[in-house]
Amino acid sequence: MGEVLIDFMPAGPGLRPGVIGAFEPAPGGAPANVAVGLARLGVNSAFLGRTAADGFGRFLARSLADAGVDVGRLRLASDARTPVAFVSLDEAGEREFLFYGEPMAGFSSADLDLEAVAAARLLHSGSIGLIDPAARDASLLAVETARNHGLLVSFDANLRLSLWPDRDTAAHMIRQGIAAAGIVKLSDEELEFLTGTAEPAEGGRSLWHDGLRLLVVTHGRNGCSFLTHEANGHVPGIAVATVDTTGAGDSFVAALLSGILEDTGTAFTPDRLRTICRFANAAGALTTTSPGAIPSLPDRDAVNRLLDRQGT
Repeated sequence: MGEVLIDFMPAGPGLRPGVIGAFEPAPGGAPANVAVGLARLGVNSAFLGRTAADGFGRFLARSLADAGVDVGRLRLASDARTPVAFVSLDEAGEREFLFYGEPMAGFSSADLDLEAVAAARLLHSGSIGLIDPAARDASLLAVETARNHGLLVSFDANLRLSLWPDRDTAAHMIRQGIAAAGIVKLSDEELEFLTGTAEPAEGGRSLWHDGLRLLVVTHGRNGCSFLTHEANGHVPGIAVATVDTTGAGDSFVAALLSGILEDTGTAFTPDRLRTICRFANAAGALTTTSPGAIPSLPDRDAVNRLLDRQGT
């Protein structure tokens, strides 16, 4: 559940800070990426959200459907405009997202299908759905419905500060999202933003609550760290030739959730989590080897081939 938008990716070689060239459209939006990532890994997934009934919106709906995602709960609205994000490099060489339009495209409680939420096994969402007040109300209602029906609830901090009115509001609402989730994914930067430390055990424990079963902190090429109620550990990353990191975190989340859903009874034990996180690290790494998010999300065979080459 959440945003689906057009990522305009730099086209052609020679991407450099401060240089604007041609762009190619690609389907994106973190929760949409996760839905496609799950489908590519053989997990039934559906997307709940809102976009415009325009050419961009139809392109997004078709892209998700072609990837195997159920888009029956994706509303194409005539009163909306499809949000877009231009991806470029800032002067430090880091990715910069320039957003145009409201990322949730006017999503509200009227767009919810709570029966579909209740019938699922897991609900995944992110912080973008907590920015606009109407989208926030809808997102929190869907999460409450999921929890009341015993679903696993997953949350990605996915911090995009430029979309928030201020840092304090962003921190408060992301903490609220974490407080309602059983599975949480953060990056190093997001952990430090929320807690003042990038140390996974210290920062993660400061965010811990009784309903939380797993908190994972991603470290880019350095892998990830996981925390449960009783344990914590680090799983090394996998070296690849990186082309574009867009969507790598979403690919990681999809692979993490696919592993958890294989057997929820054992998924949160340290041994299983090491295996699941290794698989998720490989999925995230593979996504960086080609440009764009959804176009580069791997299937299960591709992830397993990478792991086989690593001798794992």
